[in-house]
Formats: sequence, structure tokens, C-alpha cells
Amino acid sequence: MDKVANKNTRESSREQALVLWFDEIGINDIPIVGGKNASLGEMIGQLTPKGVNVPTGFATTACAYRYFIESAGLEEKLRTLFADLDVNDLQNLRIRARKARKLLLHTPFPIEFRSAIATSYKRLCERYNADTDVAVRSSATAEDLPDASFAGQQETYLNVTTVEEVLAATHRCFASLFTDRAISYRHTKGFDHFEVALAVGVQKMVRSDLATSGVMFSIETESGFKDAALITAAYGLGENVVQGAVNPDEYHVFKPTLISGYRPIIDKRLGSKEIKMIYDDGSKNVKNVSVSSVERAKFALNDEEILQLGHWACLIEDHYSHVHGKYTPMDMEWAKDGITNELFIVQARPETVQSQKQQNTLRSYKFIDKGTRRQGDKENISSPTLLTTGRAVGEAISNGKARVIVDISRIEQFQPGEILVTDRTDPDWEPIMKKASAIVTNSGGRTCHSAIIARELGVPAIVGCENATEVLKTSQEVTVSCAEGEEGKVYQGLLPFEVEEVQLEDLPRTQTQILMNVGNPQEAFRLSTIPSDGVGLARTEFIIANQIQIHPMALINFDELEDAFVKDKIAQITALYENKPAFFVDKLAQGIARITAAFYPKPVIVRMSDFKSNEYANLLGGKQFEPNEENPMLGWRGAARYYDERYREGFALECEAILRVREEMGLTNLIPMIPFCRTPDEGRLVLAEMAKNGLQQGVNGLQVYVMCELPNNVIMAEEFAQVFDGFSIGSNDLTQLTLGLDRDSSLVARLFDERSEGVKRMVKLAIQSVKKHNRKIGICGQAPSDYPEFAQFLVEEGIDSISLNPDSVLKTMLEVAKVEEDL
Repeated sequence: MDKVANKNTRESSREQALVLWFDEIGINDIPIVGGKNASLGEMIGQLTPKGVNVPTGFATTACAYRYFIESAGLEEKLRTLFADLDVNDLQNLRIRARKARKLLLHTPFPIEFRSAIATSYKRLCERYNADTDVAVRSSATAEDLPDASFAGQQETYLNVTTVEEVLAATHRCFASLFTDRAISYRHTKGFDHFEVALAVGVQKMVRSDLATSGVMFSIETESGFKDAALITAAYGLGENVVQGAVNPDEYHVFKPTLISGYRPIIDKRLGSKEIKMIYDDGSKNVKNVSVSSVERAKFALNDEEILQLGHWACLIEDHYSHVHGKYTPMDMEWAKDGITNELFIVQARPETVQSQKQQNTLRSYKFIDKGTRRQGDKENISSPTLLTTGRAVGEAISNGKARVIVDISRIEQFQPGEILVTDRTDPDWEPIMKKASAIVTNSGGRTCHSAIIARELGVPAIVGCENATEVLKTSQEVTVSCAEGEEGKVYQGLLPFEVEEVQLEDLPRTQTQILMNVGNPQEAFRLSTIPSDGVGLARTEFIIANQIQIHPMALINFDELEDAFVKDKIAQITALYENKPAFFVDKLAQGIARITAAFYPKPVIVRMSDFKSNEYANLLGGKQFEPNEENPMLGWRGAARYYDERYREGFALECEAILRVREEMGLTNLIPMIPFCRTPDEGRLVLAEMAKNGLQQGVNGLQVYVMCELPNNVIMAEEFAQVFDGFSIGSNDLTQLTLGLDRDSSLVARLFDERSEGVKRMVKLAIQSVKKHNRKIGICGQAPSDYPEFAQFLVEEGIDSISLNPDSVLKTMLEVAKVEEDL
């Protein structure tokens, strides 16, 4: 009984305390110290022993806030003030919020409370130094819940020193409980203004003003892909990243193989990082300064730091998932100390958007016809004009009239349903953000406050456009698309689109594997939500043409390039790389890794490059290394290039990228595939070349597939089965070579048909021959995507897998299930 009584006494004294240290509190203390502080205490107690660095400090309590309110009789005055509050009337909201803040700021703290803060701050100074620099952060008792972020609703003050400054900042934090945005947000979320209390966290500053900082999520923010952590980084204090004042670097880390000891940085994207927030020696605590062009051109984090942060994201997510008894993805802020070079986690809260989504419904937005624009009652047919691009937030499409507002004082001009266009949207804009059909900003990254709120509201947003407020005009009709990958696009005019919803729990499972054709790595996370058995064709050509843009031999022979303009252009693109070929390997590896990770551990078949010589020549620097062929379709392409002295070194770069994805990142579900292999002996030459470059067939489970797209691949299928582990029928090339026609020629295009009897006999023979040798055979060509009857034919012949365009996967899955029922 005495133990129980003592425990109850301790709990009662904690609840009545005015100040508690972080190491005295945990996640169950949200009602006492607010979400932010409770989470800091939880990490210090539970995760610091596991190696996660968290700066220490103390928290004022909800009891202290209520004591302040009650002792001064403020609640009655506030209730009178809010009696006729109308959050939809911006003028009404603004006046009442201003009066509420003034009321709190002009009411002095009780003497006991001032003393408790002063004593605690002095203890912090004894631990570090006189006038220790601290962050003073608001922490409401209703914030950081799994279904409401309250991100940025109250104030934070950085580089605060001296007792008097800490007291003043705490007072301003209390008043910030009644900012316009906080009042509006609580009203929208259904929280009682007088049930929410405000605690304050006083935390030792991390000197990221001398280094870097940012935000990270343990889940991919747009698609909800659970296995990737997203990290953003910029120079200086983290407020610029949080508020969207800079376009930060972005990195993706693949969690499943990271925790197994691999180094899976599957994507790195350089941000512009134009300004940084640093300490100010003058009248203000902090200020923004320009970042040098040299620093802007470099990544703000090195690979070791990216991996360490990714590891911490896994630890934090795992811990909070156990605490909440369910999967809990996390939203975290981190900072690097420029004096000690240590990394720290300075905040962690549950992610509030993707974790709340229904997992059994697949919703997709698609343009009906991108060439159709509606203006008034008329439709015009023409190519849409692309006005600006940025980072896509959400995966939706919206259209309407733009409203350009660059000054917060003019937000009352905004009309419901318009598209908000501004420099950046900080929490003060929240009252009109919920009325917008889309948001477009000049600055910000995908982890900034505006992106978080846009996701929470279900509104598509494009951040970091840089020129949105210049190129878009008020009342201009535009379409905002976040449904075409990670690049968001603003088009002129009202482009028609449709929304499709599919219930996933009712889909049948088929014996025939249903795979997917994937070209764009930026769409891979989204596409992985479509039920499938993996990827039957990932095209390296898309990555090379779009992400790399440069001929590999031009990078290998950079110093010998003859065209000065081309050489200068390549130098600009590869500015981060002294070793130019490393650029090719990095970009190709990251593109392949993103697709392979998205579908892990399901098989992902990656076709090695299959450009024709004329297509290779169109890459930067390509003309110097490519022959002029009369018929490139039947010339120097595919396997024939890989062991040829004129391209062997280029193929070695492709092999190095594949090797990195499998060995360094741990993505052993990757299966390389060789295109346009004319004979079994040529296949052996290619395998020998791969082995020279570290890709030894059979080692670490490496399989190598071959395209079955030439009549000789079919006729000699049994011999090819002695060389390769699997086959994928390329119906496009097989059809044109069986029928002897050029599918690109309009004169004979009408004769091109994969369903012709001769082509079907070739396919049937290929399946039968390969099956004799227990090799897998699938198809990755266009035919089954276009023709359900061709898919039926393939199933009847016993094909192992059918790889389809993403928009054909679900309907073909249903067709295949019907066919299998009848067999």
C-alpha cells in the first residue's frame, strides 16, 4: 500500500509541477507537457541508450499554463471575446485573435512560475556555459497526435539566451496559442479552445547555424510507400526547411536492407538551398543570409550522415510503433552541430496523412486527353502549354482559376475553389489553404509546413517552382498536376481528367504471375501500390535519356570530346563529379534502385540498354561515338554492343550500376536482362563480359534473363536455355521480324498485328521449348496490354508471367483469372 501511495504522490506532484526536465517525462505525459515535449522525453529515455542523440532541456507544464490563466482570470475574458467568433470571416478571426494575444502578453506571469523557469535555465547554464543558447518551442497538449499534426500552429524561438529572454519567449509562446491559424485549425479539427493547454520546451540549441539541418519522414510522403525514409537537408537552422523558405536537398533511404547492414541510398536530389538561417549578433536572435554558389552546388549531407539519419528513422519508427501498438510512421526534425559535427534529432511526431489513409482503395487521377483544353463552353484541341514545374505534393490533379497573393495582408481576396499561388505558405496562410483547390509556391520542399498541411487537407500542391508568382496570373485558368511522378506540372487551361477508384480486397489471385512494365523511377513508389507480382520490364533507356542525358562513352572520354559546346554542357550537368563516368553509375544505380526497392522483395527484371545507334547519337556527346547506319533497328544494338571494343567500357558502367544495387544496397531481387541477343554464343560473350565486371551468374543468387524477340531466339530456344536463366518475349520486335516489316513505317503499319497466326505460332513454340528446360518464360511486350484475347492465348499456352503497362494490370488480372477458372 505504501508503494502505491508513494507512486500516486509522485504522479500528483508531477501533474502539479510548473517545470519538468525532459528526462523526467515520456510519451504518456502529453496531457502534462504537450506532444512535442513528451516525445523529446520519450526519446531521451528510450532511444538515447540506442545511440539516437537528442538535445536535453526542460518543459513548462500544462498546469503552469492553467495556473497563469486562472490566477489572472483570463478564461472568462477569452470566452467573452470568442462568443461571436467566426473562423470563416477572416476579419472577424483576425481581430479576435489579436485581442486574445494582447490579453495574454499584457498579463504578467505569477512569481512562482517565473522563478521555476529561471532556476531551470540556470541549471542548464551550469551544464553548458553562461547564457546557454536554447530553442524555446511551443508544445500544445492536443498536438502531435496520430490523426492531427498541429504542425507550426504555435511559435518557436531560436538562439534565445539569458533568463529574461527565455521568460519573454515563453510568454510569446503562450500567446501564440491564439494566432489566427491556431484558432482556425483547432476549430476545423473540433478541439475546444479552452481544453487545450500550452506547454513550452526549452531545449539546448544544436549549432546547425554552422552546419546543416532538415526534416525526415520514415514513410514516403506522397505515395505512402512504407519502406523508404525521406530526408531533406539545407544549410543553417532548420526553420527555413520547415517553413518552406528554401528548396532543400532530398534523399531516399530503403529501410529493409538498411537495417540488414547495407547502404541503400536509392535517390539523391540536389536542392537550390539559396539562403541559410544563422545566429545574429545584432538586435535579432537569428537572420537569413545567402549561401555561396560553391555550397549550393554540393549536397548538404554526405552518405554516412544520410545513412545514420535513415537508421535513426528506423529506430524511432519502430519504437513508436511499439508504443502505440500499431504501425506509426514518424515525422522528425534533425540538426547537425557545426562545432562537434554530431547529428541530433530535435523533434519527432507521428506522421498524420499517409498513416490515416484507407489501404484497401486505390485512387488514381488521369488526364482524359491532355490535348483538350476547356475555355468557357468551348473545347480546343492542341498540345497543352507547360507554365511551370516544381516538387509534386499529393498524387492528384486539380484545375481552376489562379489567385496570386504574395502578401499575407491580402488573403481576404482569396475565393473558395481558387488555386493559391504564392511565394511560400507558412502557418499564417492556413485559414485560406483549406479553401484552395490547389497550392503552388515558389519555394519549399516536400517536407515543409505547407506540404504537410496540403497533404492533410487532401489538396494537391506544387512547391519549389521558383517562378510561379511571375508566370501565373490572377484569374488565369490553369491545371495543376501532381499525378505524373515527382515533378509537379502547371498547365495552361482546364485540362479534363478523371478519377478512378478500385477496391483492392476483391481482386483475385492468379496462377499466372501478373507483372508490371515500369519506365519512370519517379513513379515506382506509386505504382507499387497496384497489386502485382513484381516488374517484368524496367527500361534503363528512360533513366539514361532523362536522368543522365549523356552518352556513356562521352563521359569516359570527356577530355577528348571534340565539340566544345557539348563538352561545356556535360561539364555543367556533371559539376559535382571530378570522375565523369561516376555520374553515369550513380544516376543509373539510383534510378534502377528506386524501381527495385519499390517492389522488393518481388522480382524486378531490368533490361540493359537497348538504344539503337541513332538514339544513342542523340544523347549528349553521342555523335562522336556512334556510326551512321542505314537500318539501326537491325544494326548495332543490344547484346552486340556489350562486348564490342567501341562500347565495352560503356557496358562496364551499366554493370557497375547493377552491381551496386545488388551488392551495396542489398536489392538482390534485381534480375538483369539482355536484349537483342542474336545467338547463344553471343549470349556467352555477354555473360563473360558481365563476369569481368563483377556480375557472375549464380553468385549471390544472380540470374540473367534474355529477351526472346528474334525468330532465332525462338528457333534456338533450347540452346539459349543452356545460357540464360529465363526469357521474356518482346512481342513488338518479334512481330515485326516475323512479319518482315518496320513497325515505324506508316506504309506497312496496318499489317503490324501481334495476333497474326505466324506470330502466335512463334510465341507458342517459344513457351514449349523453354518449358522443356525448366526455365521461366514471360512476356513484356505491348500485346497483352492492348488485346485481352492475346492475354487469354498466353495463359492457355502456359506462360509463367505477363508483364503489363500499369493501366492494364487490374483489368488483365481479372481476364486471366477468368481464363484460369475455365482451364
